[in-house]
Amino acid sequence: MQNITSVELTRDCEAVRIPAGDSVILPAGSPVDITQTLGGSYTVHAEGGLFRIAAKDADALGLTPASDPSPEAAAVASELNDELIWATLRTCFDPEIPVNIVDLGLVYDMHVDRLPNGMKSVSVKMTLTAPGCGMGGVIAGDAQQKILALPGVEEALVEIVWDPPWHHSMISEQGRKTLGLD
Repeated sequence: MQNITSVELTRDCEAVRIPAGDSVILPAGSPVDITQTLGGSYTVHAEGGLFRIAAKDADALGLTPASDPSPEAAAVASELNDELIWATLRTCFDPEIPVNIVDLGLVYDMHVDRLPNGMKSVSVKMTLTAPGCGMGGVIAGDAQQKILALPGVEEALVEIVWDPPWHHSMISEQGRKTLGLD
């Protein structure tokens, strides 16, 4: 688990309320506790609950965003392959859980198709830990943007599915270790 850091927002800042998924503006001067800094985004606790702040707004927290939230993914390969895509998906996190979406068992399928122009289309089917979670679009959007940034990818579709329903038994051994479940 990560340490909590308390800061005051230096400017008004866009955020997404967790778990509702609605966008809000946290005002400058608001005290926040940074509870998670994984995958290039920040989970903060502020008056009103938990919020996700994007990497582009790190300066509002007094931080400098990492230039590449997935250096391990970039090091895997310079050409698109399944390993690079899986490594990229491992840089996507539920803002409430310090385990990536692959190790949480949320990614059910990943498929790559070659487009007529030689570029690739990547399709991912994933689920969420709870059907009522409003963060699904945010998490899927994060995965989609990171896949689109990979070399040779022209299209990326990240679809949220509910079958089979997610269960904690789907968490990988590494994920279970991180969460202290073993």
